Amino acid sequence: MTTDSGDAPHETHAALLARIDGLLALPFPVGEESSDDEGRSSGPGHHLLILRAGEDFWDDRSPETVEPAEQEIEADFSALATALSERWGEPRTVDLWPWLEEDEEDEEGGEAVPEPLGQLCNLAGSMQVWQPPGGTRWLGLTVGQADPEFPIWLLAAVGETAILPA
Repeated sequence: MTTDSGDAPHETHAALLARIDGLLALPFPVGEESSDDEGRSSGPGHHLLILRAGEDFWDDRSPETVEPAEQEIEADFSALATALSERWGEPRTVDLWPWLEEDEEDEEGGEAVPEPLGQLCNLAGSMQVWQPPGGTRWLGLTVGQADPEFPIWLLAAVGETAILPA
């Protein structure tokens, strides 16, 4: 997934919610087709979108630089989580660490981790998940980072209900 989120510098929470709604409505690619552009990756049964990306930390990894970036992304996460909970009720927390272990097993010839969990488990430890009523999709929201020097991302994921553990 590319690191450019493509979002406006001060995109409102309403605009971020509109992007989430668009992601939920977007059809999944068919067959083996997948795409990775403008902060979104999609494949059969899933979408993953960078809603917001902070600055990278290549030049300065000091707490004075990192902590404000973390707080800004966390504030956006909290605001969106509150709005989504008002729509669909309280989310459930899905632990992503077990999927990381399966991802490592996959590299050794095991079964592939379903997407977007394969990408998410390499970026975050858990995600909040809502089940929009009347559908077969789930929506996940998390904060992740690919590496300490990379930007902190606010991520939205959409997937098929069947791949999430009960």
